[in-house]
Amino acid sequence: MSTVEHSIATTNVSAFDVNKIRGDFPALHQEIHGHPLIYLDTGATAQKPQAVIDALSHFYAHDYANVHRAVHTLGERATQAYEGAREKMRKFIHAASTREIVFVRGTTEAINLVAQSFARPALRAGDEIILTQMEHHSNIVPWQLVCEQTGAVLRVVPVNDDGELVIEELEKLISPRTRLLTLVHLSNALGTINPVRRIIAAAHAANVPVLLDGAQAAPHLGVDVQDLDCDFYAFSGHKLYGPSGIGVLYAKETLLDAMPPYHGGGEMIRYVSFDKTEYNELPYKFEAGTPNIAGAVGLGAAIDYLTGVGIAEIAAYESDLLHYATKAAGGIPGLRLIGTARDKASILSFELEGVHPHDIGTILDRQGIAVRAGHHCAMPIMRRFGVPATTRASFGMYNTRTEIDALISGIQKAKELFR
Repeated sequence: MSTVEHSIATTNVSAFDVNKIRGDFPALHQEIHGHPLIYLDTGATAQKPQAVIDALSHFYAHDYANVHRAVHTLGERATQAYEGAREKMRKFIHAASTREIVFVRGTTEAINLVAQSFARPALRAGDEIILTQMEHHSNIVPWQLVCEQTGAVLRVVPVNDDGELVIEELEKLISPRTRLLTLVHLSNALGTINPVRRIIAAAHAANVPVLLDGAQAAPHLGVDVQDLDCDFYAFSGHKLYGPSGIGVLYAKETLLDAMPPYHGGGEMIRYVSFDKTEYNELPYKFEAGTPNIAGAVGLGAAIDYLTGVGIAEIAAYESDLLHYATKAAGGIPGLRLIGTARDKASILSFELEGVHPHDIGTILDRQGIAVRAGHHCAMPIMRRFGVPATTRASFGMYNTRTEIDALISGIQKAKELFR
């Protein structure tokens, strides 16, 4: 058990002051269709605490300038804030160096960067990339593109009826032709927390590098990339209570050193002539052009906020919410949970007999309850469970049992309307 997991297991949920936290999120204090907003769509994107909003406002009002290139005071302030955010990211995921932290637009761009800069140059026809049946489209399509470009092929790990990976089949798929294993840490469609330590160890035993899609895991679980020993870890700021348009790719320094640039332009260079270009040092080699400076600053503020609350405390509180919601949903006749893994977090995905998920979402919205209805950018896992879509309630640190009670009441109302 890691230090974070031990902290979660021993956290006193009753001491978690959710009312104080809710007071920090201005978007929660409004009415939708005459009802208080109940926001249960944090899996899609999280609301922002006032501290993040203030950090963005202050930066634009007082410190905005381009980074790294100016000797004037505003440029120095902006650079300090931007690089300070990088150090916060390093600490948050326990990376060894800021050279391993690349700012990107989000998880999607991070995965595409690895696909095109790490995988594509090395792949040959017949090589294999392993992924799983529960992946988000952002961890499927980039690899399909690379396979089309190189002649490599995808191998897919199946999922059992509970929404858990069939680990024995995963281990069988690893072969001398395997060049990369890429998988989601925490499923956005099922809530399954994958046993990534075991998977990484199995892959590394065969000298296969591993990329983890941490878009859902980073806000809800403690992440220690050195403890996990993953080779790549990708996550997005907007799910971490930070701004949209900013995210992080972590990669081991030796891998980044060997990878060619993904984009070309300013900032990622040391010297340019028409004969030759020398690329910048890490991590700037992968940050071409003017970056999302304010986004990084806002994400740094979000990390400060999360750290102040305590990631272990958040995880324990959300685990309690999920347990409460799962038990309550189990009492509704005709409701089928999609994803019943033993190890889950933050996601309650379901179908209701006789009612389309979009209708449920619309009915709940009229009661001020925001959920997600659809395939959640995970069509293959929807097909695996024989459904075109599900209704998904996803929880954050600011949700309450009272809100879950309202969700359950709203689902029952939807059931009655379509009786």
